[in-house]
Amino acid sequence: MGEHQDTKNNYLLASSGHDKLHFFGQEQITILGQITYRTTWKPKPQPQSCGGRSVFGAKKSTGTEECSRSAVKCKGLGTKSGREERENESEAVKNIVKDVTSLLNKTELFVANNPVGVESRVQKMVQLLEEKQSNDVLLLGVWGMGGIGKTTIAKAIYNKIGRNFEGRSFLANIREGWGQEAGHVALQEQLLLDIYKENSTKIHNIESGKVILRERLRRKRILLILDDVNKLQQLNAFCGSREWFGSGSRIIITTRDIHLLRGKRVDRVFAMTGMNEDESVELFSWHAFKQASPKEDFIELSRNVVAYAGGLPLALQVLGSYLFDMEVTEWKSVLEKLRKIPNDEVQEKLKISYDGLSDDTEKGIFLDIACFFIGKDRNDVIHILNGCGLFAENGIRVLVERSLVTVDDRNQLGMHDLLRDMGREIVRSKSPMELEERSRLWFHEDVLDVLSKKTNLLEILNIFPKT
Repeated sequence: MGEHQDTKNNYLLASSGHDKLHFFGQEQITILGQITYRTTWKPKPQPQSCGGRSVFGAKKSTGTEECSRSAVKCKGLGTKSGREERENESEAVKNIVKDVTSLLNKTELFVANNPVGVESRVQKMVQLLEEKQSNDVLLLGVWGMGGIGKTTIAKAIYNKIGRNFEGRSFLANIREGWGQEAGHVALQEQLLLDIYKENSTKIHNIESGKVILRERLRRKRILLILDDVNKLQQLNAFCGSREWFGSGSRIIITTRDIHLLRGKRVDRVFAMTGMNEDESVELFSWHAFKQASPKEDFIELSRNVVAYAGGLPLALQVLGSYLFDMEVTEWKSVLEKLRKIPNDEVQEKLKISYDGLSDDTEKGIFLDIACFFIGKDRNDVIHILNGCGLFAENGIRVLVERSLVTVDDRNQLGMHDLLRDMGREIVRSKSPMELEERSRLWFHEDVLDVLSKKTNLLEILNIFPKT
């Protein structure tokens, strides 16, 4: 039995003239300030009457609607007869079922134990969602690199405004679910279940699912969040066009690939940015010290970790949890190791974007930039890489769209330090011990070591000695 507080909806499920609560088995119907939802109950052998009509007959009552019909009769509608009674009762049942369903649809998503910086970003996104007239359908894209907090902010939005809609659905981690067997259809069915609270509709294939979604979603004003989209086919499967949705619906799409949001597919794009220093220190401290600021002996070390994380919430959480309860000497050792070998958990998350690149040419261009060309002029890099037989202009465009590389207002290439470290770790991990077997060398001492041994350099594609 589920109970939901709501002082505006008080339905009495008891016979008129009785001020006592009735017990059915071990369950009690609570009447003040609550709606009680019961799937099945057994009445006493002697049914009570309400307005001359039986509220609970000898037959079992099941579901919200049966519960509501009893409530309708208790509100006095049961004293009428004929067609007028049936029409009044039917309309009242619909209203009560609507109220009960709304109350039952209060499930919220877990956002974070310490939601540092979440509210300010949520407010900015809410402003974007309110730019259009309330009866227009609006699509909002949320774009940024892995670990930047796109899903966290989307969950917070879902919790904050979701109750303002007739239905809401959060389809989490679509990239992963899409790759599973029957994942396409399962996600479409999940969407319908979230909105209509019933699973009687079976979808046999993705194309029939599109037709069903188009026909049913446009009947309601909904909030739909599509999390971690990485293919255009996914957008086509869940929101083929804005005509699929009822007036006033809002659709939020989180992705690492801004290419999916182009071509007027969305009305606005919210570009996620990293945390500032104060936010970073606070979030890191909650995980490393279980408090909002670093302990006195760890202030400088904490700032070093925060600088390494570069405002990436994922890295701040992972590293903070890893360093929790360690001594100062252990912290120093971990920081030294991070300069050579990145944290596995952070790298695994970031590497998803690299693994999603379509061919070895794009992956090679990314590794070259990570190892050699950060801070270099984009045109110069294109000229160099094209001389190596790579299609660099198109490749760099793709890397920018996937949040792997940036180009600043001076036309210089850049990337997050953790993405740089990930690229270099991919190269290092191919041959952890044998330098001469790596495809690229970027540390000055490594280059000198290999050259001094007069090693066969056929395996080394690129050498960039830093001075």
